[in-house]
Amino acid sequence: MARDYYGTLGVRQDATSDEIKRAYRKLARELHPDVNPDEAAQTRFREVTAAYEVLSDPQKRKIVDMGGDPLGNGGGGGRDPFAGFSGLGDIMDAFFGAAGGGGGRGPRSRVQPGSDALLRIQMTLEECATGVSREIAVETAILCDVCRGSGCAAGTSPITCDTCGGRGEVQSVQRSFLGQVVTARACPTCRGLGEVIPDPCRQCAGEGRVRARRTITAKIPPGVADGMRVRLSGQGEVGPGGGPAGDLYVEVEELPHSTFERAGADLHCTLRVPMTTAALGAALPLETIDGSVELELEPGTQPDTELVLPGRGLPRLRSTGRVDGRGDLHVHIEVEVPTKLDPRQTELLRELAALRGEEEHTLAGANGRPSGLFSRLRSRHTR
Repeated sequence: MARDYYGTLGVRQDATSDEIKRAYRKLARELHPDVNPDEAAQTRFREVTAAYEVLSDPQKRKIVDMGGDPLGNGGGGGRDPFAGFSGLGDIMDAFFGAAGGGGGRGPRSRVQPGSDALLRIQMTLEECATGVSREIAVETAILCDVCRGSGCAAGTSPITCDTCGGRGEVQSVQRSFLGQVVTARACPTCRGLGEVIPDPCRQCAGEGRVRARRTITAKIPPGVADGMRVRLSGQGEVGPGGGPAGDLYVEVEELPHSTFERAGADLHCTLRVPMTTAALGAALPLETIDGSVELELEPGTQPDTELVLPGRGLPRLRSTGRVDGRGDLHVHIEVEVPTKLDPRQTELLRELAALRGEEEHTLAGANGRPSGLFSRLRSRHTR
């Protein structure tokens, strides 16, 4: 079956050329590989581009409207390549214009939309938490301030191309078994524009745009993470002929933090405490990304204990760009056991062990109850 080019672009069958162009540009901005590296998005981008190439060409679009597929192989996988055409006249009319006259798409506009641009900035964890407003230098194509995009020197204007007579294309005639076949290609003199600039602007050489370095303000919201992109509308490349500028995407590169590790909106850190502090408990000062807080360590805290401080993580950034609450701070307790003791410390620890009856050691069984060494080994080998 023929492909649904209109459905691919999401436009009606009676859509105008401008509507088709706007639909393609909107989809291309979302699916372009520089913006969306996902493989499915790249496949979709190729389909959208193919659909635009077909529907922006009046002749190919006519073939689609008559039930054909100009990009199909043999008319679409076994489909009759001339299905939808009542005779030779219809075929010639669809491919080469009325009566084989070679009607083409006409001259293309000198004014074209600009491309998107990508810029990467480095941010600390604290900046990702609070958001920043940063002045950044970018180098892109901007509107020529001398000709204002016309590409012409002062007091001059474009003239009609003598080679193609303003049509933007030149035709050639070849003989075939069908008779005379007229084909068209872009005019080599005006490059399909239908007009030439006899006296181009000296600053932009007729392009209507120049490259320049400028400074813009990028507002990065709280809660961004490594790899996220913020879109600055209309701050990308100005198009040929002074066409509308594309967008600038600012990609965040989050720098590693010396204390905290990030997991989404949550933060994790490790707090090392002496065994005496873990045994006795204490109120310990703890530096977070929002300032100092007091961490209550209960008496008898065990190694690998995890304490959670609600709301002490990072802001949760939704797809809409709004912040919805904050994550938590997870504090992992690591108990430090001394490796070197002086005689007095050794004596005190032995006395404590005697008071607590800890001179002998037992192994915990599978159910958590103490068990002797030999019973433990026997149970392991009799499973």
